[in-house]
Amino acid sequence: MSPKKLFEPGTFVSTFSGQAGIVLSGQGLEKARRTYREGKRPGYYFAPGCCQNPDYVLQVPVLFEDRTFDIMRATSIRKKTNITEGKQMLLKSLTEAPK
Repeated sequence: MSPKKLFEPGTFVSTFSGQAGIVLSGQGLEKARRTYREGKRPGYYFAPGCCQNPDYVLQVPVLFEDRTFDIMRATSIRKKTNITEGKQMLLKSLTEAPK
Protein backbone atom coordinates (compact mmCIF):
# COMPACT_ATOMS: atom_id res chain seq x y z
CA MET A 1 0.00 0.00 0.00
CA SER A 2 1.48 3.33 -1.05
CA PRO A 3 1.39 6.31 1.30
CA LYS A 4 -1.37 8.85 0.75
CA LYS A 5 -0.32 12.08 -0.92
CA LEU A 6 -2.00 15.42 -0.32
CA PHE A 7 -0.92 16.71 -3.75
CA GLU A 8 -0.56 14.54 -6.87
CA PRO A 9 1.86 15.34 -9.72
CA GLY A 10 0.10 17.34 -12.41
CA THR A 11 -2.21 19.16 -9.98
CA PHE A 12 -2.52 22.90 -10.55
CA VAL A 13 -1.82 25.01 -7.47
CA SER A 14 -1.51 28.65 -6.51
CA THR A 15 0.42 30.50 -3.83
CA PHE A 16 -1.31 32.94 -1.53
CA SER A 17 0.06 35.78 -3.67
CA GLY A 18 -1.67 34.30 -6.74
CA GLN A 19 1.26 32.73 -8.61
CA ALA A 20 0.09 29.69 -10.57
CA GLY A 21 2.09 26.47 -10.64
CA ILE A 22 1.95 22.75 -11.31
CA VAL A 23 3.03 19.97 -8.95
CA LEU A 24 6.03 18.06 -10.33
CA SER A 25 6.67 14.33 -10.30
CA GLY A 26 10.00 13.00 -9.03
CA GLN A 27 11.36 12.81 -12.57
CA GLY A 28 9.98 16.27 -13.36
CA LEU A 29 11.72 17.68 -10.28
CA GLU A 30 15.07 16.31 -11.46
CA LYS A 31 14.55 17.93 -14.89
CA ALA A 32 13.54 21.20 -13.24
CA ARG A 33 16.66 21.18 -11.03
CA ARG A 34 18.84 20.80 -14.13
CA THR A 35 16.97 23.35 -16.24
CA TYR A 36 15.30 26.03 -14.12
CA ARG A 37 16.43 28.08 -11.16
CA GLU A 38 15.00 27.93 -7.68
CA GLY A 39 12.52 30.77 -7.03
CA LYS A 40 12.94 31.02 -3.25
CA ARG A 41 9.46 32.47 -2.81
CA PRO A 42 7.73 32.73 0.57
CA GLY A 43 6.72 29.32 1.87
CA TYR A 44 9.55 27.23 0.39
CA TYR A 45 11.80 24.79 2.28
CA PHE A 46 15.23 26.33 2.69
CA ALA A 47 17.17 24.06 5.04
CA PRO A 48 20.35 22.74 3.37
CA GLY A 49 20.07 19.10 2.35
CA CYS A 50 16.34 18.80 2.89
CA CYS A 51 13.79 17.82 0.30
CA GLN A 52 15.82 15.37 -1.74
CA ASN A 53 12.74 13.11 -1.80
CA PRO A 54 9.60 15.23 -1.36
CA ASP A 55 6.71 13.42 0.32
CA TYR A 56 3.82 15.38 -1.34
CA VAL A 57 2.21 15.79 2.08
CA LEU A 58 4.45 18.42 3.69
CA GLN A 59 7.01 18.99 0.92
CA VAL A 60 5.55 19.63 -2.52
CA PRO A 61 7.72 20.32 -5.62
CA VAL A 62 6.08 23.02 -7.75
CA LEU A 63 7.07 24.57 -11.09
CA PHE A 64 5.72 28.09 -11.47
CA GLU A 65 4.71 30.04 -14.56
CA ASP A 66 7.78 32.31 -14.28
CA ARG A 67 9.98 29.26 -15.02
CA THR A 68 11.22 28.79 -11.46
CA PHE A 69 10.62 25.89 -9.10
CA ASP A 70 10.47 25.46 -5.35
CA ILE A 71 9.84 22.73 -2.81
CA MET A 72 6.86 24.38 -1.13
CA ARG A 73 5.30 23.75 2.25
CA ALA A 74 1.84 22.30 1.74
CA THR A 75 0.39 25.04 3.91
CA SER A 76 1.72 27.70 1.52
CA ILE A 77 -0.15 26.51 -1.58
CA ARG A 78 -3.72 25.71 -2.53
CA LYS A 79 -5.18 23.44 -5.20
CA LYS A 80 -6.72 25.51 -7.99
CA THR A 81 -9.26 24.57 -10.63
CA ASN A 82 -9.89 28.00 -12.10
CA ILE A 83 -6.48 28.60 -13.69
CA THR A 84 -6.88 29.91 -17.22
CA GLU A 85 -6.39 27.53 -20.12
CA GLY A 86 -3.42 29.55 -21.39
CA LYS A 87 -1.58 29.21 -18.08
CA GLN A 88 -2.44 25.50 -17.92
CA MET A 89 -0.97 24.93 -21.39
CA LEU A 90 2.15 26.93 -20.47
CA LEU A 91 2.72 24.97 -17.25
CA LYS A 92 2.18 21.62 -18.97
CA SER A 93 4.60 22.54 -21.76
CA LEU A 94 7.23 23.56 -19.18
CA THR A 95 7.00 20.17 -17.46
CA GLU A 96 7.04 18.12 -20.67
CA ALA A 97 10.07 19.60 -22.39
CA PRO A 98 12.16 21.98 -20.27
CA LYS A 99 14.48 24.18 -22.29
